[in-house]
Amino acid sequence: MTAVFRAMPLLLVNVLIFGCSNLWAASTEAHINLTSGWVGYTCLFIFIAAYGFVIAEEYTHMRKSKPVLLAAGLIWGIIAWVYASNGFSHAAETAVRHNILEYAELFLFLLVAMTYINAMEERQVFSALRDRLVCAGFSFRKLFWVTGGLAFCISPIADNLTTALLMCAVVMAIGRDNARFVSLSCINIVVAANAGGAFSPFGDITTLMVWQKGVVDFWTFFHLFIPSLVNWIVPAAIMHFAIPNLKPAACETAQAMKRGAVAIMILFLLTIATAVSFHNFLHLPPMMGMMTGLAYLKFYGFYLKKTHKNSPSAPDYDPEKADERIGDTVAFDVFKKVARAEWDTLMFFYGVILCVGGLGFIGYLAIVSQVMYVDWGPTAANVMVGILSALVDNIPVMFAVLTMNPDMSMGHWLLVTLTAGVGGSLLSIGSAAGVALMGQARGMYTFFGHLRWLPAIALGYAASIGVHLLVNRHFFDGVAL
Repeated sequence: MTAVFRAMPLLLVNVLIFGCSNLWAASTEAHINLTSGWVGYTCLFIFIAAYGFVIAEEYTHMRKSKPVLLAAGLIWGIIAWVYASNGFSHAAETAVRHNILEYAELFLFLLVAMTYINAMEERQVFSALRDRLVCAGFSFRKLFWVTGGLAFCISPIADNLTTALLMCAVVMAIGRDNARFVSLSCINIVVAANAGGAFSPFGDITTLMVWQKGVVDFWTFFHLFIPSLVNWIVPAAIMHFAIPNLKPAACETAQAMKRGAVAIMILFLLTIATAVSFHNFLHLPPMMGMMTGLAYLKFYGFYLKKTHKNSPSAPDYDPEKADERIGDTVAFDVFKKVARAEWDTLMFFYGVILCVGGLGFIGYLAIVSQVMYVDWGPTAANVMVGILSALVDNIPVMFAVLTMNPDMSMGHWLLVTLTAGVGGSLLSIGSAAGVALMGQARGMYTFFGHLRWLPAIALGYAASIGVHLLVNRHFFDGVAL
């Protein structure tokens, strides 16, 4: 991540977009317009400064959650002080509770998903998949398509960051000595992982936010499958001819999954099914289904721990089959998987949502909403959302759109879901997957290496929008595009 390509003027423009809806203001005792006073300017400066530290994480090595947590507290502290000084002591409290409720739903959903991913990683599910791909003897070109295809298929279930890191590990294990192959494969993986997450309700944080908000129902997301596929296929087809036509030597051994790995994968799918059922049939938040699913893992973890016999002191212990059993000499502990969740990321989401909520409560929504969704029109505005997602994190951008809640057809809501999800592929710094792979394949996958293929990626971005407008035109309710 680099500050050079995320200039402060762009941040200022995006902060204005991050306003909260007037619904929040209506729910409070009173609303004071603070946009043109010292309060608004001070809060803007605090957020921009905090986001500057987020951008500079690569150089300062300070976790991104720290500055936004501080900024959230300062912004809401200033707002609460101003409102209390004007006799409205509970106005800020009401608004901030609304923010915290939205964050809590997102937090609990992600915590369960991360716990399952960590459990599968500990059971060596991903290691086994990686080793089988490495030992398959694929040519560089075939591996290019296999890793891209798997990234597209796995990211709708797992997060795009985990998927990208897994596929990059395969690429690095096979083609470490071929920088061109690694660079092109990493670009392909980033595009595929972001595209795969765009058509699934839980494939990306932004789609999860849209689903939990109730704007788009579960099955409607899958109408974005074809546009998302096009978004990946178009640049991949162009890059295919630049892949070296070589075949590396295959290895002979592959790592086996530990005992219980398959059961945990099944329980993860059952957990997702529970979340969908709770939301669709019982009209409960999806996170309640996920938390219920966490109980599945806890009970199964209890079973694994009680049946743990993989110890050198056990009479039937076989050191050659240790990895095929419960794993090493340590019993399965589900709470260790909870502890290994991406807490920095979860705290970052808290800070961003509270910062955005505070800036919106100050009163920046009306102007931006008028310009983007009235003057420009929803199609142009939603295409711009995707472009902005390549420059800043797509989470605050999508959160802003959801809280502005513009009057759009279902087709336009699907469009902004698509663009916010795949827009981050335009630049290597536009998504968590791209930033992570620049570190994992340091020196071979770079910002400028990705930028060189921007025309091909942008062509896929435009093609996916065009395909969506064509195949999903019935969702636009006859409104002008």
